[in-house]
Amino acid sequence: MDFPYPVLFILKPVVASMGKMPKKNGQAQPVCPRRTRAKYTSAFAMVKEGTWAFNQTKGVLVSDSDKSASFCISGTVFPAPPLAPGLYLVATPIGNLGDISLRALQTLAAADMVLCEDTRTSARLLDHYLITTKRKPFHEHNERARMKAVISDIERGAAIALISDAGTPLLSDPGFPLVRAARAAGINVFPLPGASALLAALAGAGLPTDRFTFIGFLPPRSRARETELQRLASLTHTLVFYESPRRLAATLEQMARSFGGTRTASIAFELTKRHERFLSGSLDDLVAQLAATPARGEAVILVAGAGEQVVDEKVWQSDLAEHLARMSLREAVEQVTSRHSLRRKQVYDAALRLRK
Repeated sequence: MDFPYPVLFILKPVVASMGKMPKKNGQAQPVCPRRTRAKYTSAFAMVKEGTWAFNQTKGVLVSDSDKSASFCISGTVFPAPPLAPGLYLVATPIGNLGDISLRALQTLAAADMVLCEDTRTSARLLDHYLITTKRKPFHEHNERARMKAVISDIERGAAIALISDAGTPLLSDPGFPLVRAARAAGINVFPLPGASALLAALAGAGLPTDRFTFIGFLPPRSRARETELQRLASLTHTLVFYESPRRLAATLEQMARSFGGTRTASIAFELTKRHERFLSGSLDDLVAQLAATPARGEAVILVAGAGEQVVDEKVWQSDLAEHLARMSLREAVEQVTSRHSLRRKQVYDAALRLRK
């Protein structure tokens, strides 16, 4: 195995006291000067002996003599204090790796285990900060099967951290059954606040933030999605949704039908990343903008609440007649009720008259 060239090293104060590193003028020197192959071989032997751990991705040697937990920021190693037994819900960055708290890094480094929605995705974050804590997958397909073992480990004194692929655990991510079971078992649950696509989008969208409802992902099937949107159409505060790029266009079109095309909305893309952007306007405008510029990555959709409005009776009755011509009475009533924020009985009685 050859080391990357050049090789960077993290020099912890404890290393100088090990007698493993030469000193010059009282300063610890790199084990592997670039020009000397023999020194590379010497350092590799130290890795094999277990004296050092080598992070190949970062090209960094880290001393293994000090068994205390630690993490690294920009070449400086920081200790991670021991944790009390319990379940730690750790918010992680949603794109920019710098958006993580010191407490989160300390917790991930000191935990006995990190439960990851996807260990491959989480490796990017943990390896970036040289956190070597044991990792196990914990996602919607196995969380109920592994839940008892996790609870048992914590009851025996373990500190276990739960993270999602990005953002705050449990918000449209796995973890709720585990947290509920932990609370039922009398186990301490420690939420560590941090990055959240929901809050970042809400803060930057320019829509009211005093009251809002977080919906998350809508049902994947078109009919179920339409029903859910109709149920939400009359709410008077901001609505927040998550959506995949594959379904985004269809969802916006359904929102325009259910909420009315003039309803103000905003879409946040690639939050905290290099190509972060917001699209704002009416739902009809957003449908057109998206057709011109297809979406990439998951999006956060924010829709303004239904405002107080007086609807011209001729307008909604004309709309009702058009709906009755192409769908069942029940569907037409639901559509018009939601779109115009009317009482269902009022629309139903009008539909019966039009059908006579």
